[in-house]
Amino acid sequence: MTRGLFISFEGTDGTGKSTQIELLRRYFQEAGQECVYLREPGGTAIGERVREVLLDNRSRGMTARTEALLYAASRAQLVETVIEPALETGKNVICDRYVDSSYAYQEFGRDLGSSVVDINEFATGGLMPDMTLLLMLDRQAARERMAARGGEADRIENEGDAFMEKVAAGYLKVAKRYPDRIRVIDASKAPEEIAAEIRSEVEMLQDRKTRAEGASGARPGNSDSEELE
Repeated sequence: MTRGLFISFEGTDGTGKSTQIELLRRYFQEAGQECVYLREPGGTAIGERVREVLLDNRSRGMTARTEALLYAASRAQLVETVIEPALETGKNVICDRYVDSSYAYQEFGRDLGSSVVDINEFATGGLMPDMTLLLMLDRQAARERMAARGGEADRIENEGDAFMEKVAAGYLKVAKRYPDRIRVIDASKAPEEIAAEIRSEVEMLQDRKTRAEGASGARPGNSDSEELE
């Protein structure tokens, strides 16, 4: 059975991730492809309980290292019990946030450094998305969108502009670290235009995957790493 695609969405709150995730879900459905949607932290019964602790404003005394470890713990449960099984059965997986959020928010935003990469390597077993779509929007525009959305801000959203600017800058550093995987999307454009750009990226990814699988089938004696070189 062909392994499914693993696509993650990243960006600070207010960049329009939820809208674009829903549009991509519809795209897969219309194409007759099974799709699993997940959010982080969360996605499992245990992960949702961890999410409550992480985002609760009563958790403001949480240390940076505790925060990083809790995100990784939720992710470990999600990878082993949901993401890997779904991909193995040919389902596409769309995840609202994944390891790059920890890199941006904890490695750079909290100044924890490369230890965040190490704990997430352990938590995920090295599983990375086939593609990450990073939506970038200036802070003022993102703040206005969040205000229009309404609702009470959570613990992370209440960190303030200075922290969020560090996170945004961190995301761009992460994008430079993984240029083959991360696609930076201008989130100031119209939703339909962004969706079209995302569909184009996904179609190119699917085409590359199909060609790689075809080449592997034609030369069964070679390993995956040899085929992709």
